[in-house]
Amino acid sequence: MRKSTSSKDFDQIAWNPTLEEACRELVHMAIREDLGPLGDCTTQALVSKGAVARASVVVRRAGVVAGISAAPVILQEFDPDLHWFPETADGKSVKAGQTIGRIEGPASALLTAERTLLNFLGRLSGIATLTRKYVDKVAGTKAAIYDTRKTTPGWRRLEKYAVRCGGGRNHRTGLFDAVLIKDNHLAFGAVDRHDPSSRFTPSQAVAKARQWIEKRVPQLVRSRMIVEIEVDTLDQLAEVLPAGPDLVLLDNMPPDMLRQAVACRDRIMPKVQLEASGGIDLETVRSVAETGVDRISIGALTHSAVVLDLGLDWQ
Repeated sequence: MRKSTSSKDFDQIAWNPTLEEACRELVHMAIREDLGPLGDCTTQALVSKGAVARASVVVRRAGVVAGISAAPVILQEFDPDLHWFPETADGKSVKAGQTIGRIEGPASALLTAERTLLNFLGRLSGIATLTRKYVDKVAGTKAAIYDTRKTTPGWRRLEKYAVRCGGGRNHRTGLFDAVLIKDNHLAFGAVDRHDPSSRFTPSQAVAKARQWIEKRVPQLVRSRMIVEIEVDTLDQLAEVLPAGPDLVLLDNMPPDMLRQAVACRDRIMPKVQLEASGGIDLETVRSVAETGVDRISIGALTHSAVVLDLGLDWQ
């Protein structure tokens, strides 16, 4: 029986130079698509270059803020003379009418940057707000709320950062930083390369993945790399647990089956963590958490969040 290493977790995204650079690249793209070859025609036609403006970013609807750290990066890409003065921090709950930050600088640059800034802050704050609702729903249970890779292309790191601001946890960032064996991998993987019809059992797939990690992954990364496998039946779970995966993803199991899965895990390999996923929403997440699973992954955190309504009030 293989010893489980389930104390490992995925890398958790914080605001750092890597995330700042990802944000900067998105701002460059936003500037290109908004300004095109001629720039802000309306502002250039009507606003004096010497005009100075002050404005506040105000929340129109209560929620959780994310993107405060991104705001100065966004503004400086439009004009280095735009200055950001935060009045709250990422992850803080805010009320309708509350000011989350102030801006001072050239009026023309601020007018041009307004929509891009609000788009970023509104999108990220919407994700943080929805995540907090899920986190609050499972309060008092052992379950943690995790995101998925169901993110907007190019926005993944920022959106996962917003999940963290809402109190959630980050699942794998990409295909490069963890092994997650799904049913399609089992369907197309051949035990015998001379017999394409041969198929891995879940436990064989876990063993094969660990062998690959041992041979191909650099030593500094190897010890942190998680091996997770998806199962959709209790028989598959019982078969794979002795192989010692770090995580087992329980796909689309109803609460009664999840309870049986937890009991099976506790009996065979208590240190392996169980992750529930598939069709879980705000109405059902509490009942899933109460089954005793360790993690709940929810794609809706990033793919279905509603933008938090923010506005720019001119002073």
